[in-house]
Amino acid sequence: MAGFYTDKQGRVRPIRGNSGKAAVMAGAVALGVFASGGGAVPLGGSAASSEISAVRAGGSQAQLRARKSEGQKAARRGDPDGAWGRLGLRQLRRTPRQQAECLAASYGQVREFFTRHRCTSLERALFVVADDGGNTAAVSVAWVGLAGSGEARRFRTLIDEHGTGDITPLGAPLLDLAEISYTGLRYGSDRDGRNVTVAEAENATGSGFDHDTLDAIAEVAAHLPRI
Repeated sequence: MAGFYTDKQGRVRPIRGNSGKAAVMAGAVALGVFASGGGAVPLGGSAASSEISAVRAGGSQAQLRARKSEGQKAARRGDPDGAWGRLGLRQLRRTPRQQAECLAASYGQVREFFTRHRCTSLERALFVVADDGGNTAAVSVAWVGLAGSGEARRFRTLIDEHGTGDITPLGAPLLDLAEISYTGLRYGSDRDGRNVTVAEAENATGSGFDHDTLDAIAEVAAHLPRI
């Protein structure tokens, strides 16, 4: 029986056979998430309040949607700490922003799109965020520049559909994380003119964020400005 996922509009959709976004194996932190080195940028951020911790039982879907909306607004203002804080999270670490060549860092129909439409830039980063209960998530963000707003619109429509390929997330060994499989089911995107941002979130080993919380994390991350 096919599984289901919740898309960015909150609609429940079936996963079509094995054609879903291939899981991308990326190393990620378990031990050493607080360690420095390895090219990672340790960051602080305000302590998350247990009252708004998204992983806590008793938080309604309406509350989570409201926190997500506030987080997206903070992200658009260029306030990442405030964005995470709206979800009851704090940012522990991130990699430096890394540039890549679009064809080399993509696969599936997404890669095919880049063979026909000029990609002007691709930058990626990996974030580690946590709540005050010790749950940790790895968040992959990619900022993609296209030649025009029309191409950007078509690219976003394509990559938003589960099963069409992806931008390969940065390998989490950059943060010494334990192995993580990115499913593409906890996903967010945004477009600003010729630029598209895509984000994915997954639990780090041993963490217990539920699907809706991880999806909200990704949808907030998609509104972060280029670091």
